[in-house]
Amino acid sequence: MNKNILLAGMMGMLAHPSFAQKAPVQNTDSTATSALDSVGIMPDQTLHEVQVVSRKPGMMRMKGAMNGQIISQDELFKAACCNLGESFTTNPSVDVSYNDAATGAKQIKLLGLSGKYVQMLTENLPNFRGAAIPYSLGYVPGTWMKSIQVSKGNASVKNGYEAMTGQINVEYLKPEDDENVHVNLYGNTMSRIEANADGNVHLAKGLSTEILGHYEDNLKEHDSNKDGFMDDPQTRQFNLQNRWYGKTGNYIFHGGLSLLDEKRESGQTNHEGVLSHQTEPLYRIDLNTHRYEGYMKHAFILDPSHGTNIAWMSSASMHEMDATYGRKDYDVNEKNVYSQLMFETNFTPEHNLAVGASLNHDYVGQTYLGQRLNEKENVVGGYAQYTYNLHERLVAMAGIRVDHSSEYGTFVTPRFHVKWQVNDLWSLRASAGKGYRTVHALAENNYLMASGRQLVIDKLDQESAWNYGLSTALNIPLGRQTLKVNAEYYYTRFGNQVVIDYDTDPTQIHIGNLHGKSYSHTFQIDATYDLFRGMTMTAAYRYNDVKTTYGGELLRQPLTNRYKGLLTASYKTPLGLWQFDATFALNGGGRLPKAYTLADGTSSWKESYPAYGQLNAQVTRTFRHFSVYVGGENLTGYKQKNPIIDAAHPWSSTFDPTLVWGPMQGARAYIGIRYNLK
Repeated sequence: MNKNILLAGMMGMLAHPSFAQKAPVQNTDSTATSALDSVGIMPDQTLHEVQVVSRKPGMMRMKGAMNGQIISQDELFKAACCNLGESFTTNPSVDVSYNDAATGAKQIKLLGLSGKYVQMLTENLPNFRGAAIPYSLGYVPGTWMKSIQVSKGNASVKNGYEAMTGQINVEYLKPEDDENVHVNLYGNTMSRIEANADGNVHLAKGLSTEILGHYEDNLKEHDSNKDGFMDDPQTRQFNLQNRWYGKTGNYIFHGGLSLLDEKRESGQTNHEGVLSHQTEPLYRIDLNTHRYEGYMKHAFILDPSHGTNIAWMSSASMHEMDATYGRKDYDVNEKNVYSQLMFETNFTPEHNLAVGASLNHDYVGQTYLGQRLNEKENVVGGYAQYTYNLHERLVAMAGIRVDHSSEYGTFVTPRFHVKWQVNDLWSLRASAGKGYRTVHALAENNYLMASGRQLVIDKLDQESAWNYGLSTALNIPLGRQTLKVNAEYYYTRFGNQVVIDYDTDPTQIHIGNLHGKSYSHTFQIDATYDLFRGMTMTAAYRYNDVKTTYGGELLRQPLTNRYKGLLTASYKTPLGLWQFDATFALNGGGRLPKAYTLADGTSSWKESYPAYGQLNAQVTRTFRHFSVYVGGENLTGYKQKNPIIDAAHPWSSTFDPTLVWGPMQGARAYIGIRYNLK
């Protein structure tokens, strides 16, 4: 009875108009009214508004056999999160770094290896391949994302054979969600501005549509280290997407179209006469990109009681880019078509079977230095995957697929995942499987053209790798809360790998097949604990041992951190009006490629780079229909002193902006506003 009286008092307080105006509506429970009736509130008392505030974890562990995390919007909003590349600030598993200091190309790293070994999906459809890889992390605006699923190791065979170290799937906001209009405005001290808007409308029962828009622009040039090159490219992007949802009876449809237009300018600037001594023309980089996408999904529910359904999903994209790197011209027109037919059923609650067939077509038309280079591949394949689920205590998933490539013949991809829930506090996971990848070396690494070195590309084979993983999760009661601890180890061994070799010849960047060994050992441990109500802290440590054979010598992979430490803290006040977030990352040092001697007799660089720390922080104030956030990035101010090698001689063979290992910009602040009209 005392609990009922206390609940009634709390609800009455929240219903008071002075509280209702300030408390954000995060989750409204329709059963609240009946709950209040049951405690005997007088009939002549009017409740103007009842708000039940829920606390959802920002990152959740995946259920099932695969090891991974689901990153929700609540976690994404703990940082500026302007795009997909800025969405992993608080994530201990995924690193994001620049590929070079001139174009702004970025890459993710998972399990110590390049993001090209991570299969990128949008709504479970393969995406952002080939020429899109270097800049694709900027193609998905942060406010468009509903969640991100990050799985480690070999993923399910349903989505193809390409995942070697993991899979990242982006889920967009849905047309069938509750009707909303969101507006997000952002600006930072590097003169970058953004505007985002999205809205959906329910046209009829079972029919809805959604429009998402994005605009960004870098308004000014910045050269803080006075080397004559922009610290950040001037990027102007327009991005638009229209999505549709329909449902009638047992048939469900999803589909949409999107287009992107981006202009990226970088290189030298003669601001304030910095380059008055230079007699050659300015070294400039210009990238003009147009990207078009379309997708559709059809699902037919045959037997809801057994989850029996048949589905067909397809996507198509065209990626056009006209690029100039100094005196080097590169044009690419890439087309991709993907289609998959699948059938899935639960024979019993414990037994699930999924079978399917897929078709993938890639065409990469390129012109480099006046030479026409065309690449084409068609891959047809099929798969079968069986899952055994014993009351969530034991989950085993075994899959195999067979594919035939028009370039590389027939290959087989086996994968296996198992989870054992030992008890309510302890679980174990294990995985093993193989992955394959076709390489379009020039398209995927076009940012390397910014270097003065000669780019040499051999005839390349298909990449292949085995991946093995072990992980454990513990929920340890500690005080009134639970300490969540996760530990994992992954080993990746390449059968064949396309190696980017900076070491063998100082005048060349050589892209060729692996001759020798290449592997990655990764160990990670992380722990999360709620110190008190509203206050959550996470600590993580990861060690990477990544080695590849360069010129017959087994060496640590250059520009790869040996370790990473992460500490995050997040506090939200009881009514959710204020939120404070801070993240500190300690990035371990690593190896640099073998140095050479510059014209003035000095060494081009040291043999290794040091460890460095970065601090990010944000404060968010939430109002009834909008929130304001203010934050800072890289507040430690640490920068790589000379990210561009021999910047004074950009037309020489020793000029190289592609050896980036640390931040290129110092501390910067930002402010933004998120508006939500339901």
